[in-house]
Amino acid sequence: MSVFAGSLFGANAEIKVTIPVGRLFTYELLRETFQNDFEPLAKLYVGHLYNDPMTFKCNKQGFPDLPEWLRFIQRHPLDNGFLYGTPTSPGKTIIEIYAINKRSYDTARQILVIKVVPEKMLPYQAEFFIQLREVEKVLPSSVQKEIKLDLQFLWDTEGVEIVNITNALDRGGRVPLPLAGHYEGVYVKVGSEKFFSKCLQSVWTAGHQKQCAAGTRVKAPGGCNFCRIPSNCITWCKTELIDLTKQEPDAPAPSSGSGILEAGGDFDPPESPPSRDFFPDYMVTVIVPLIVAIVLCLLLAYVMFGRREGVEKRNARTNNIQLYHHHTIHSNADELRSMAAERGVPLPLSTLPMFNCRTGERASPMESDSIPLIMAQQDPYSDTLPRK
Repeated sequence: MSVFAGSLFGANAEIKVTIPVGRLFTYELLRETFQNDFEPLAKLYVGHLYNDPMTFKCNKQGFPDLPEWLRFIQRHPLDNGFLYGTPTSPGKTIIEIYAINKRSYDTARQILVIKVVPEKMLPYQAEFFIQLREVEKVLPSSVQKEIKLDLQFLWDTEGVEIVNITNALDRGGRVPLPLAGHYEGVYVKVGSEKFFSKCLQSVWTAGHQKQCAAGTRVKAPGGCNFCRIPSNCITWCKTELIDLTKQEPDAPAPSSGSGILEAGGDFDPPESPPSRDFFPDYMVTVIVPLIVAIVLCLLLAYVMFGRREGVEKRNARTNNIQLYHHHTIHSNADELRSMAAERGVPLPLSTLPMFNCRTGERASPMESDSIPLIMAQQDPYSDTLPRK
C-alpha cells in the first residue's frame, strides 16, 4: 500500500492510497493531525495547545454512506478513528472525512483517494477467531504485525497476508457485558500461496470436529502452540480453512443484448396458471359456519319454548296446593263459628258489667250514681259500698 500526501502539514491535504484487490486496507484517522488545523503551531510558544475530543464523519464523495466494502469505527471522541475493509473489485473511490472538534465545534475536511488495482487472489485462506480482542485494538499496524508473525509460525511460511478483519458483532455475535475481561471478539482472515501446514490440517480431522461438536474446550495440537501474546490466542473450534483451488468458478454475469428479437423469432409468453376451484373454500368458510349457527338457534328455541309445558304444569300444581290450603282455612273457621253459636250456656259472669269479682254481686246498671268517681276513696277489699 502506497500513500501520497498533497501537503506536508495540515489535514486538508488530499491523500492518495493504492491497494490491491483482496487485501486488507486500514487507514487510521489521527486526532493529532486534525488538531494542527484547529490549533496552529504558533500556539506552541504560548502554551495553549489542546487535546480536544473529536468525532469523525466519513462518506463516499457524492453519497451519504461509505462503499459496501469499507467500514468506519470510533468508540470514543478521545480515540482515533479507523477506516478498514477489503475491496473486491478494482476501481477508484474518493472518501470525504470530516473532523468535528467537540470543544470549539470547529470542523476540518480531508480527502482520501483510494485506488484499487487488480491482483490475483491468494488460493489458500484461513479464518481465525480471536476471542480476547476488539476490532479497534487489532486495526493498528503494530498489532497486525504481531498477529501476522504468530500466523506465519502456525502456517510454517512467511508468505502470509491478512485478507480481512471482521468484528464478531457483524457476524451475529452477542454484545458482551460491560465488565473487565469481556470482549466482542474478532475474526481475522489470512491467505497464502502455500498449502496449509499440518497444524492447520488438523482442523479437518474427525477427532477435532467431534470434540468441537461435544462442546469441550479444544487445545492446540502438539507443536502448534503459537500464542506468544495471550490476547492473540485463537479459538480452534472456530477456525475455518478455505481452499479456493477446489471451488468452482462463479458463473459469468449475463450480458445485456440489443433488445431486438432475431429474425424469425416469435415471442412465446408463459402459460397462464391453471384455474382454481374456490367452491371448497366457500363451503368451509361460509356454509359450515352457517349450518352450525342454525343448529344452535334451533337448540336454543327448543330450550326456551318447547320445555315450557313442564314448567306450566309445575306452576299449576303449586297453585292448586295453595288454593287447597286457603279453602281448608276458610272451612275450619266456618266450622268453629257454627260450634260457638250452638252452645246454650249463659255467658260467664266475668263478662257481665258491674260484676264484683270478690263477692259475686252484680249491680244494676241504673244505679251507677252510687258508684264513687274516685275508686281510691274506698278500701278495695271492703265488702260494702260507700254511702253518700
